[in-house]
Amino acid sequence: MKYKVHHFEINMAQDQGRLEHFLNSLKGEVVSIVPNVAKTTLFQIYGITRKVNFLLIIEKTN
Repeated sequence: MKYKVHHFEINMAQDQGRLEHFLNSLKGEVVSIVPNVAKTTLFQIYGITRKVNFLLIIEKTN
């Protein structure tokens, strides 16, 4: 068993179709999707809002 980790830049409000296309194009099995939550504004630092700027997608390959 081997694993690949893909770094996927995303704008959560606009990239749903692009993410769906990317996931469907993978040859292996998706094991996990890990969002990276960025804290860049004062509201995000205090936990009022959150922004996901990229996803780590772990794929199990043969």
